[in-house]
Amino acid sequence: MKLYKKLSPFQVLSLGYAMMVLAFAALLQLPVSSASGVRQPFIDALFIATSGISTSGLSMVDIGSYYSIVGQITLFIDFQIGGIGYMSIFAFIFYLMKQKMSLAGTMTAVESLAGTTLSDFKRFFKRVVLYTLIFETVGAVFLTIHWLHEFSFLKALYFGVFHSVSTFCTAGFALLPNSLMAYKADLSLNLVINVISLAGGISFFVLQDLYLMGEHIIHHRYPRKLSGHSKMAMIVTLMIIALGTTVILTTEEWHSAISPGERILISTFQAISASTTDGFNSVDIGAMNTTSLLMLIILMFIGASPGSTGGGMKTTTLGVMAVSLGSILRDKRHVNIFNIRIPDQVVKKSFAIFLFFILVLMIDLMILTKTETASLMQILFEIVSALGNTGLSMGITAGLSFYGKLFLILTMFVGRVGALTIGFAFLCSAKPEHYRYAEGEMFVG
Repeated sequence: MKLYKKLSPFQVLSLGYAMMVLAFAALLQLPVSSASGVRQPFIDALFIATSGISTSGLSMVDIGSYYSIVGQITLFIDFQIGGIGYMSIFAFIFYLMKQKMSLAGTMTAVESLAGTTLSDFKRFFKRVVLYTLIFETVGAVFLTIHWLHEFSFLKALYFGVFHSVSTFCTAGFALLPNSLMAYKADLSLNLVINVISLAGGISFFVLQDLYLMGEHIIHHRYPRKLSGHSKMAMIVTLMIIALGTTVILTTEEWHSAISPGERILISTFQAISASTTDGFNSVDIGAMNTTSLLMLIILMFIGASPGSTGGGMKTTTLGVMAVSLGSILRDKRHVNIFNIRIPDQVVKKSFAIFLFFILVLMIDLMILTKTETASLMQILFEIVSALGNTGLSMGITAGLSFYGKLFLILTMFVGRVGALTIGFAFLCSAKPEHYRYAEGEMFVG
């Protein structure tokens, strides 16, 4: 307990996720979790557990056939906790029990969803659980109805709940052998998956903002506008999805049997899958051309919005960097957008996150090109998918070496916990400086 009090919220958050991974790895390794009754190798169980808690969705086995119902439910709990954050669940349990969290626990909970303030975290965490239940329930109902045409009621219900939660948490785990490839031309299923994954990937902050704006409109109250953060998140999300859809649609080498409507459906689905990091695929990713693969890599790298169930560098990080670059080119002193000034600390943080992601990517690339026999494109795609917590793969996950799996485990963990959280937890303190040095010359460019 004394050690816990000495740890910073960043350290508690990081160590908490690490302990979660080890616990779920131990559960997945139990013979009862396997359909064959044989223990899964620990490195594989650790990989799947990390993939679940990070909502990455990368897997070297077919989830539906390899794991028993016990193993599947264990993984289900794993990515549900990973999706909304274990501190969100703990905060909600404390609320239900009418117990007060300690200050240290409160600060850790605040850090688990970047952007929450100490003053409104109780109300916000209740909203997180509420929105999660609403979207997962709605998704489960529609998916269950859809699968009633193929399976018995109980199996359709099980599939509906599993895939709805996997979608909202942007985990991308499927009980079907080839993800959702069998439904590439199914408009209703594609629509449900897209809407639920967008809700999970746009962030709880934006959902709350949209709810409040709608409430104000209905009750004729003001103001009726979104925050600058929500505007940025929504605009960047729509722009990258539109760009991804257009690139895939116009550059992919389509088979003549695929109709124009199906091409649009597939292109949109894969663009949303990569940008929200839900990780489902309706076509064989390994069969896509180089241009489409590069587009998916960019979308996975950018990822979803902060405070969401998705991963990646985050949409607002890209937005702030782009606006900042525009301000530099126009020789503006401050970075302004939507009639607000973006704090210098936020601008610095955006570039720090970007550079950290690039650094991790480069290190992984140098190591995995040495340990793996796959092509450079396949390795690059796998690394970005792990770092962005996406789960899309060109089909090399099952053939990864021990060291390849180990480094991707670390990569998925870094992607989920967050670049700056890792940095603050193990490299430095997050205390602000109360002094500054005299300004000096430094030449760049």
